[in-house]
Amino acid sequence: MKFLFAHQNFPGQFLHLVRHLAAMGRHELVFVSEPNQNRIPGVRVVPYRRPPPAANATHMVARDLDAAARRAETVAATATALKHLGFTPDIIIGHHGWGELLNLPDVWPGVPLLGYCEFYYRLDGSDVNFDPEFPTPAADHPRIRAKNAINLLALQQGGLGQTPTEWQHSTYPDWARDRIALLAEGADLDRAKPDPKVRRAPLRIGKTTVAPGDKLVTYVSRDLEPYRGVHTMMRALPHLLRARPDLRVVMVGGNGVSYGAPPPKGTWRESLLAELDGSVDPERVLFPGRLDYATYLKLLQRSDAHVYLTYPFVASWSLREALAAGCAVVASDTQPVREFVTDGRNGRLVSFFDPKGLADAVLEVIEDRALSRRLRAGARAHAEAHLDLRTTLAGYEALIRRLTGASEL
Repeated sequence: MKFLFAHQNFPGQFLHLVRHLAAMGRHELVFVSEPNQNRIPGVRVVPYRRPPPAANATHMVARDLDAAARRAETVAATATALKHLGFTPDIIIGHHGWGELLNLPDVWPGVPLLGYCEFYYRLDGSDVNFDPEFPTPAADHPRIRAKNAINLLALQQGGLGQTPTEWQHSTYPDWARDRIALLAEGADLDRAKPDPKVRRAPLRIGKTTVAPGDKLVTYVSRDLEPYRGVHTMMRALPHLLRARPDLRVVMVGGNGVSYGAPPPKGTWRESLLAELDGSVDPERVLFPGRLDYATYLKLLQRSDAHVYLTYPFVASWSLREALAAGCAVVASDTQPVREFVTDGRNGRLVSFFDPKGLADAVLEVIEDRALSRRLRAGARAHAEAHLDLRTTLAGYEALIRRLTGASEL
């Protein structure tokens, strides 16, 4: 079978599916993306250049749609070149969020389309105005509503959508939900798993070694920003460090902004460290930036308490992998997290807005060995029951067969 994938950051959410299909050795896989260094054997990556941004004259409300239209045009031109070279896919799979798929039915009319539906923007009940510290001005509401223009065009395209969680599915309008399949994203349970040897050995993070006797608290986010609760986490640090002199904290993440607004100046990490005014010991709290995958997994396997915080927004892969690795998870009591963590069974849930409560829960997990064992076992059991990558891949295969009419892959 011939597959065409499209995602501006190869391989995006399709990492496991593309690897799976490539391992079969009988499919032709073409992936259209902006250039990057990622490679997967058996996958032909066809790059396109990101189109220039909208002119300043473009109305603020229309800028996301303008960017999506430009990207759709560029991707369609790339696809047309592929068509002229004789490539016609049996199915197109991609992410609807950036507009890449919008014009592809014009290039290949009638080719089945499976689009990733990640999030439908709303003014209430999700991320907007969730955090009173960072209110969204009413003047920004039209821009947020207009972000759904791409969603609405995608939903009118035909084909089938897919989304990974019930909560994400619920953000879409009632009339759209029957067009979007629920397909949970899994974790590679053979790689992300508990490893007692890692817990008994020194762990090197940058220039620092975490000794086996140290108590290690971990936090992971693509970028250190309020959407992922960095302000709550960092304000919990003084309480944690005072309570346990043997405590080390590793906060993994870049200094950019993936979601939400940037700080008035500098980075969120710099801003919060200035607010804490020397109460965070840099020898005990490490900011290694982003880690390679192997080191990141060892960090989860070594963790004594793993903190995961998020606005009502898309849940991170790191939460799934922390559960798979058997972490004792302390997480925010927000809608996306409740789909993964049940308080007292496979983690602890705390208020997103309570740094002291977060610190107390982390200390409880560290100091109560019976609780820690129960949460760790519960985390792995949840992953085995709900996050097995093999189940996800079987679901993908079923959707592909449904759309293409193929009897098998």
